[in-house]
Amino acid sequence: MIKLGKWITKHRVIILIVAVVLLIPSVLGMIATRINYDMLNYLPDTMETIQGQDILLNDFGKGAFSMIIVEDMEPKDVSALKEKIEAVDHVDSVIWYDSIADISIPMDILPDKIKDAFNTDHSTVMAVFFDTSTSADETMDAINTIRDVTNNQCFVSGMSAMVTDLKNLCEQEEPIYVAIAVVLAVVVMMLFMDSFLIPIIFLVSIGMAILYNLGSNYFLGEISYITKALSAILQLGVTMDYSIFLWHSYNEQKVRFDGDKERAMAHAISNSIISVASSSITTIAGFLSMCFMSFTLGADLGIVMAKGVVFGLIACVTILPSLILVFDKAIEKTRHKQLMPKFDKVAKFITKRSWIFLIIFAVLIGPAVYGYSNTQKYYDLSQTMPQDMDFVIANTKLKDDFGMSNVHMILADSKLSQKDAKAMLDEVGKVDGVNLAVGFDSLIGSAVPSEIIPDSISDVLKSDKYQLMLVGSEYGTATDEVNNQVTEINNIIKKYDSSAMLIGEAPCTKDLIEVTDRDFKVVDVISIVAIFLIILVTFKSVSLPLILVAVIEFAIFVNLGIPCYTGTELAFIAPICISTIQLGATVDYAILMTTRYKKERNKGSDKNEAVYTALKSSIPSIIVSALGFFAATFGVGIYSNVDMISSLCALMARGAIISMVSVILLLPAMLKLFDKIIIHTSLGFKEARQAGKKTN
Repeated sequence: MIKLGKWITKHRVIILIVAVVLLIPSVLGMIATRINYDMLNYLPDTMETIQGQDILLNDFGKGAFSMIIVEDMEPKDVSALKEKIEAVDHVDSVIWYDSIADISIPMDILPDKIKDAFNTDHSTVMAVFFDTSTSADETMDAINTIRDVTNNQCFVSGMSAMVTDLKNLCEQEEPIYVAIAVVLAVVVMMLFMDSFLIPIIFLVSIGMAILYNLGSNYFLGEISYITKALSAILQLGVTMDYSIFLWHSYNEQKVRFDGDKERAMAHAISNSIISVASSSITTIAGFLSMCFMSFTLGADLGIVMAKGVVFGLIACVTILPSLILVFDKAIEKTRHKQLMPKFDKVAKFITKRSWIFLIIFAVLIGPAVYGYSNTQKYYDLSQTMPQDMDFVIANTKLKDDFGMSNVHMILADSKLSQKDAKAMLDEVGKVDGVNLAVGFDSLIGSAVPSEIIPDSISDVLKSDKYQLMLVGSEYGTATDEVNNQVTEINNIIKKYDSSAMLIGEAPCTKDLIEVTDRDFKVVDVISIVAIFLIILVTFKSVSLPLILVAVIEFAIFVNLGIPCYTGTELAFIAPICISTIQLGATVDYAILMTTRYKKERNKGSDKNEAVYTALKSSIPSIIVSALGFFAATFGVGIYSNVDMISSLCALMARGAIISMVSVILLLPAMLKLFDKIIIHTSLGFKEARQAGKKTN
């Protein structure tokens, strides 16, 4: 590795030129990468709800669906507005009263239930179908155009409207996320590092790695908005450790090779590659474990973050050393006294009174596990969005004026008889919470002569293979009531047509609940097993992986258990993400301390001295690392109006601090308690074994 270190130092200028040039394709790739704002899009393709959405798009030419509420407008003006909406690109069809009959014909000819479902004293509602999917760029553009061509009397509801507003909000906030993370990270590093300039150089190197990572996402085709929002922040927080390690190693080597900075850096690189690479493996394993989720958002975030760690590692041993050498004189001019105090007394106190922290652990583990197991999760993203957003206002009006919180769609066989179709809809209409059940046959009914039904309405509701029916529900998405309703409706429609499908936001969300509940259990086990095996190989020990994972898992239980006692609901993806991220990113704190404990114990130190030395030497690095991670995520958690992002960042920030405290206070106690077991179940403790034999 020393040859590689010498090569990097010798060619530092060339490395920096290449690094800068690579930013061009990276930025272009980042711009060209599509962002997906629809969480339901990550459900497995094998699910009936997703297959039904594909059928709707392929057989009917209809993907997205919205309800538009029109207030205080004459029928002729509504009809004119409908024509404007129909003219918008990618609007497939619009269903309103004049789709069935001329507006000169009284609405009283419609069945009362249908008439009342679509009309109030001061408002009416029309159904809009798009020829593109819910979260397609074309659909979002169409939503924006519809809002532009209508006026303040019109409100666009539905999933596509939510996705559109979410996109607009994220695009406004994302530059601020990065700015907040960078500023806070710089402040923390300036306070605890020994140079005012070195944190900025760290961020330049890490920033390049972030851009390389985001640019390489082009080859994935698209990434989720969660991944886009979090990847830069997480990469900054996670890979900052690598930069700190290299800098400390460089300072040590400068003392060893006084006056020869190139040689000092070459040795620092050589030492750092092995240490940083081994440290990053656990983090990468944590992220990659998310790829085993059937809800493919996990793979989306996991792959991007794993790539980010790799790019961060490469930048740490190539770009960062080159920058440090180029700006060495400027760095020296900005040197200052470190604010980090010595922790000798703290380490001695913790080591001597380790039993106190074991008692605290024993007392807290029960409530932590209980809270962890009983924290409530939410799945309806619209409930956590700012209440002044356009789609929230529209959804509220749809619920208040028309009693509809959801619109389900039934896809049934086109050959289903009129009699069976009517009977099926009648039965669906009697399900609790259903206030509308309508299909083609419902519209023509006995009061409406079939000859006045235009072909356009028939084309909307029927194809060669399927017929489409709409079901209005007063129950909100992801509630127990709507989930029970979906189950009951599914049972009814399968009775009349075994191939029938129920699709829409609520049925998809019900599937989301079931899928992510399974995923959480699977990914949690995989991440723990993977990191356990890595630690086992690293330390050649059976007992140490159990101790280290137990300490970090305790921190995770505490972190994810707190919301249970504060009455806070978490985004459904939070437990999965936080469990893997916190485990993968913060287990390094425990590995750092344990490595030094093993070294001291093998040198012949007794357990108390070994634990004390390990704790004393590792506390500063653990604190700086944890505070760096905290700084990169805390500000975003406070600022963001997107609850999915703010809650994840807040949990990561809190998790870093809890893991830091757990490792500093609990791990030394565990090492002392299980010292004999560790020695006899681990390789590399030869001197400690011999010392134990002499004592005996």
